[in-house]
Amino acid sequence: MKPLKRPVRRTLLVVHVAVSVSWLGLSLGLLALGITAYTTADPSLTSAAYRAMGVFADWLLLPVAAITLVSGLVLSLGTSWGLARHYWVWTKFWLTLVTAAATVFALRPEIANAAAAGVPDSSLVAAPLVSTSAYLFMTAISVLKPWGLTRRGRRLRERRGRRAGGAPTRTGPPA
Repeated sequence: MKPLKRPVRRTLLVVHVAVSVSWLGLSLGLLALGITAYTTADPSLTSAAYRAMGVFADWLLLPVAAITLVSGLVLSLGTSWGLARHYWVWTKFWLTLVTAAATVFALRPEIANAAAAGVPDSSLVAAPLVSTSAYLFMTAISVLKPWGLTRRGRRLRERRGRRAGGAPTRTGPPA
């Protein structure tokens, strides 16, 4: 993929950060609702909390997850970070893919079942807790950028260094 021009890259970065933070916020909201539904003695509050979780899951989670995944993918492929050059980018990609799939195939159906049954369900506390932890972890590695280059990233750096006739240079985001 051709490198993204600066205005496009910056706009896409803002979109990616905004939807990623939205996904974290949605997950925290689901956690609060799941805890409320699980700990209350009021069956009507349990049912209302699960119905509210259903609204979040049906109307917000899928678009936010999809936009996060697509914007992150385009950013990684359109910048020098690459998709498989740095361990932190590769890790974020797979965690995003796994959490998006879990949202579609596990969380949404479980919320629908709990809303229909109106009975407290501990898995609807555990799932948002796990997803919130995953999103916080992805946020941390986005900021800290740990672990260095993958084997592919090292090969690309060495190849570029040999072509330039000098030592390999640091790869990072364009300014």
